[in-house]
Amino acid sequence: MTEPSPDTTQQAPFEANPNPEASAPVEEAAPLDPITALTQEVERWKDMAYRSQAELDNFRKRSAREAQETRAYANGDLLRALCPILDNFDMGLEAARQESEKSMVFMGMSMVNRQIQEFLRDSGAVEIEAQGKAFDPNLHEAVAQEASTSIPEGTIIRVTRRGYKLKDRLLRAASVIVSSGPPAPAEA
Repeated sequence: MTEPSPDTTQQAPFEANPNPEASAPVEEAAPLDPITALTQEVERWKDMAYRSQAELDNFRKRSAREAQETRAYANGDLLRALCPILDNFDMGLEAARQESEKSMVFMGMSMVNRQIQEFLRDSGAVEIEAQGKAFDPNLHEAVAQEASTSIPEGTIIRVTRRGYKLKDRLLRAASVIVSSGPPAPAEA
């Protein structure tokens, strides 16, 4: 049998650098002993494992915090939708009070009002204190200004619509009438 002759036209399957003059000179690194190379490789994998563990811990904490926040403020839309209903109920309660505080209608509405206030409190909603307080644009919505000799400028005279907060978030700003201070003297 004859052996096949080597083909001189084919190149080797992997040739490192066919033209060494064309490339920039490469600094040759000192060969590392196998133990040092393996130690460095182990340290690199350990570092990656620590970083991955830290990322996973941060993800778990962030997820838990977001879930807790979602549970805490989940009722926000429901309570916000309930606000106009409460306004109408308050108007009805006031009308029943003006008719007679001894009437059965007023007493029944008062009991329902107590239950609503307990429900709001249990849900984490609190009414924004406004009457007699300094105007705060973060909590109050000024619908008008009135001159007043007895109430200083920037103080709330009346509340026209109650506002509510859910824990530390604003559900609805209180609509208020603010004092503009003493009236200006009439010009002659």
